Amino acid sequence: QVQLVESGGGLVQAGGSLRLSCAASGRTFSRYGMGWFRQAPGKEREFVAAISWRGDGTYYADSVKGRFTISRNNAKNTVDLQMNSLKPEDTADYYCASDRAAFRVVLTKQIYDYNYWGQGTQVTVSS
Repeated sequence: QVQLVESGGGLVQAGGSLRLSCAASGRTFSRYGMGWFRQAPGKEREFVAAISWRGDGTYYADSVKGRFTISRNNAKNTVDLQMNSLKPEDTADYYCASDRAAFRVVLTKQIYDYNYWGQGTQVTVSS
């Protein structure tokens, strides 16, 4: 059984930083790309960032490019999301997710390409 557990959310002022972490267990973590998504109240879940199975490729939504950084540690089975210069519009529940395909070459932002999800961690950015 694959488990993904997020941590690191909280309340921060605009312009501040937070670091989210996701711990994975249940399958060979290093074979699968990972992604972060977010869902604001009343809105659909949206893609934030993805990282390749080896960690040598990343992909970001335009709205976070230059402010957020995704990284992974395959020895520790973790994937992190460093969020800087936070804005009130970044307020959402953040979810990590694991790609359904091992060794995917082209990173994907499509929700249906991810088959395991964490329970989410809340991020609130005050103005």
